[in-house]
Formats: sequence, structure tokens, C-alpha cells
Amino acid sequence: MNKKMIGYVIAILLVGSMVVMMVKSNIEKTEPIEEYLVGSEEIPGLEKGTTPPDFELTTLTGDVVKLSDLKGKKVVLNFWASWCGPCKAEMPHMQKYYEKNKDKENVEIIAVNLTSEERRGIEGVEQFIDAYGLTFPIPMDTDGDVMMQYKVITIPTTYMIGTDGVIAFKKVGPMDEKTLKALINNLD
Repeated sequence: MNKKMIGYVIAILLVGSMVVMMVKSNIEKTEPIEEYLVGSEEIPGLEKGTTPPDFELTTLTGDVVKLSDLKGKKVVLNFWASWCGPCKAEMPHMQKYYEKNKDKENVEIIAVNLTSEERRGIEGVEQFIDAYGLTFPIPMDTDGDVMMQYKVITIPTTYMIGTDGVIAFKKVGPMDEKTLKALINNLD
């Protein structure tokens, strides 16, 4: 076999590999949304189609966040703590999505810190927020009442709430930007 023939074989293999990768990528883009909802068991009062419990919490800067005030927006209601490894993994994705899409997608990310479960107190939360440059509202659940209302056991846990104010999805575990976008795109 001469050098020219070997070059053709290599070129064909490279082109074939690229085609397979493109087809695989397109298949992955059409995954059903349910694949993202690992651990999406329904809890009475918190299942799809129900209005989630309202709450009013304060952020570190003193702003008051009341869930019912967000009706009319798509809401990503996330529960997290600064010591949580999966929370650390997902926060940069949430921030990146928020910066790009907050206004054009009519979405609000509310990242409720489980302050009652924090190991380093408020100082640890402040350091986390600064380290990740988080700009979305971060209300503090200082007494754990909201965590109990939403039956949060595993973190991160995220409820996706549509513009009608009802729960559309629940996601247990971290999300990347692609997953977040897919879930939000499926909200009304």
C-alpha cells in the first residue's frame, strides 16, 4: 500500500468519526426531559401541577424574597449549602445561565441557602457567594422551616416552577447549563 492510499484511508476514517460524533450529538439533544429528573419522586403537596408552599426569606443584603411575588416568571427554586460538593459544581453553570438568560427568558433563579445546615455559618456562605460571583437572589433559610416544607433531604434539590406558579419538575442532584436550559425551555 502506498503513502497516498494510506492518506485516503486516514481521511475516510477521520470524516467517518466526525459524522458519528455529529449524529451522536444530535441524538443527545433530543433526549426526553424526564431523563434529567433523577429522583423526581412525587411528594404530596409538592408534585407536578401543585402550587408550592409560599415563603418569605431574607438575603444577606437584607432583600426580602417572597416566592408568590414571582408568579408570572419561570422560577428555578434551588436548595443548597456551601459545603455541598455537587452544589459547588452546579453554581457556576447556574450563574452563567442567569447572566445570559435572566431577562430574555423571563426566568428567576432563587437559590435558598440551607443556613441552618451550614458548617461555617454566614461567613462560609458569604465566601461561597464571592468565590463564585453569584448575582441571583440567595435567601437564607436560617431556621430550616423552608427546607422542611419542601422536604429537602438531598442537596442540591431544585424545583422548576412555571409562570402560572405551579411546580413543573423536581430535580435532585446537580445540573449543568445544558440541563438547566432544557428544563427551563420546558416551562410555560
